Parts: sequence; structure tokens; C-alpha cells
Amino acid sequence: MRRVLVTNVTQYAGPGAVDSLLRAGCEVLCHDPSFSGPAERTQYESTHAGARCLAALDPEEIYAAVMQGGGTLDALVSNDVYPITRHAIEDLPLDELRATFEAVLVFPVRLTQLFLPSMKARGGGAFVFVTSARPRRPEPGFATPTTIRAGTTAFAVALAKEAAPDGIQVNVVAPNYLYSEMYYPRARFVDDPTGRELIAQTVPAGRLGEPEEVGELITFLASGRSPFTTGQVIDFTGGWS
Repeated sequence: MRRVLVTNVTQYAGPGAVDSLLRAGCEVLCHDPSFSGPAERTQYESTHAGARCLAALDPEEIYAAVMQGGGTLDALVSNDVYPITRHAIEDLPLDELRATFEAVLVFPVRLTQLFLPSMKARGGGAFVFVTSARPRRPEPGFATPTTIRAGTTAFAVALAKEAAPDGIQVNVVAPNYLYSEMYYPRARFVDDPTGRELIAQTVPAGRLGEPEEVGELITFLASGRSPFTTGQVIDFTGGWS
């Protein structure tokens, strides 16, 4: 059974990734800031049979929880999130920039540093970084997420080069216009006719991407079934990019 860690499972690509990985028969270890209390973990596990929720929040604690008892990790799905607000560049709040940097770049880099040595020792493993397609076509007002997501994507590509000789594959899924309550909430972009029309005019596919669709892509990249596929940045945008 393949053992996979997914971060921020209740947000962004997390819901689709967890469901798809569970259907594929993986043991899914779940991180989320909402899992600090036992009631929240129990509730999540009751609706996601086979998932194991971690109480750990920072990278060192997550690593210890995953590896306890001599455990191993076959794949890390780094699904990192931070709320975005629109600002002109001259008005960017620096505290927001720093917080995004910590959540979207520093956090996955540190997790990588922790899990990479054991994967190298075993001669295999997979990293899937869920970043964003925004850097392909920067949009006014969104310099912070565009800049930081581009940094995470660049890190993943650099990691792929370094880790390939050790049999480790590293790929990026770069969404935009994926349904999620943090970035494209249902009330505004699905239920509201004006929002639906905006999406239809912007995205060639005419709709938002579905969680299960991105989940299937992530599951394939985490599966180890095509280890020669590495260093790729795969847009998930319905043709927008």
C-alpha cells in the first residue's frame, strides 16, 4: 500500500486529492490547520474512510508523526495555501507578503528537506507540488500570490534535477480556476449567474475545474507508475493558460 502525505487537506486541491488517493487504495496521511483538536480529526476520519489525520502542524512535528515507529513515506503532495487579497503593487502589505512566503514556499521547502534523505536512502519516492498557473499570465492586483507561487514552482523544478539520480520524481500541478472555497467559492462563481458567466468567458472549458479532476492528476503523479516523468509543470486550467 502506497503511503502518501497530503497537506492542507480541506483547502484548494486537498479534497480532490484525498478522495482520489483513497479510491486508489493509498494510505493517506492528512495535515490541516483545523486538525489541532481531536474532535476535528475524528470528524474528518469518519467521513474519509482510510485517512489518518495528524495533529502535527509544523514541518518537524509532521515529519516525526509520519516516520514514527520506523514508518516510511512514498509520496508527498504539497498542497499549500494562503488567502489572497487584491492590491496594487505600491500598496502590497509586507506582512501579507511575508506570511504568504512562509506558508506557500518556506513550509514545503522545509518538509522537503526533512523527507528527502529517507527517500534518497530507499532510492525512490515522489513529490507533487500544487502551485498555480498564475505566473503564466500575471493578473493586475495579484503580485503576491503570483510571485510566491512562481518561487515554489522553481524550487520544485530545481529539486527534480537534484533528486532524479536517486530515483525520486518531482512534478508540479499548476491550477487556476479550480473550484475551492478559498479561491473560487461556489456562491460567487458557481451559484451566481454573473460569476458563472465570467468563468465561461474566461476559461475555454467554460467552467471551473472539479476537485475530483485535479485529484486524479495528483494521484497519477504520486503513484510511482511513471517514474521517468519528472520535472514537469502541468497546468490544470481548462485551457486558460
